[in-house]
Amino acid sequence: MKPHDQPDNDQPVSQRPDVDEDGLIRLQKLLAQSGVASRRKCEELMLEGHVEVNGEIVSRLGTKVDPVTAVIRVDGKRLPPISASVYLVLNKPRGIVSTMSDPEGRRSLGDLVADRPERLFHVGRLDTDTSGLIILTNDGDFAQRLAHPSFEIEKTYVAEVEGQLHKGIVKQLLAGVTLDDGPVAVARVRVVEGSHGRTSRDRTIIELVIHEGRNRIVRRLLEHVGHPVTMLTRTQIGPVSLGKLGVGEMRELSLTELGELMDTAEL
Repeated sequence: MKPHDQPDNDQPVSQRPDVDEDGLIRLQKLLAQSGVASRRKCEELMLEGHVEVNGEIVSRLGTKVDPVTAVIRVDGKRLPPISASVYLVLNKPRGIVSTMSDPEGRRSLGDLVADRPERLFHVGRLDTDTSGLIILTNDGDFAQRLAHPSFEIEKTYVAEVEGQLHKGIVKQLLAGVTLDDGPVAVARVRVVEGSHGRTSRDRTIIELVIHEGRNRIVRRLLEHVGHPVTMLTRTQIGPVSLGKLGVGEMRELSLTELGELMDTAEL
């Protein structure tokens, strides 16, 4: 099966396969057109029991499925259904307001996607002075469920903070910190070394992973432990990472990324 460790090289969601007059498509054809593997290899995967549809292994070649409603998995990995919706990844620049329009006239996400014909929603928010990954879509149910705190999707941030962040602070973060609006659980913290193998005495660059989406949570968290943030970027949401996406650039979610997010949001 085709490896999916490079999602930015995976097939984008917009490349949709053709269906017959009944709205159905042969399963091995759908798999091949979705970039899983060659047509012949997809047939082998079916015959070997690697493909399931709606929870059942399908090994009969020629089986037709509805690509809009069928829940298809290959070796357990979800293949998202055909949809007219769009799913985009944007590397938001600093200074952009995380709304689709702004009554005060500030630059917003809507300005960056003004050439798109769809009415887009943003999944969650980023502070105006925070850059990085934000997902945009015209699928309202997807946006709402993905942003819901009950699904606890991991979010990765890289922060530049004031001062040296010692091991004791890392332990304190991992043990959990209680802010005015409740406790914050930090899944992972890593000190990012400088070019000479150490951080500057007056600043530290760290990477941390949290499930939280509360307002300015990373900045408040790090200020609480005595290390105010001077620069902050979100680099990953669940399986979706910025990779080489430049500031202000946008791409579609890959089929693999969308499938994993749909599973996470139980869609």
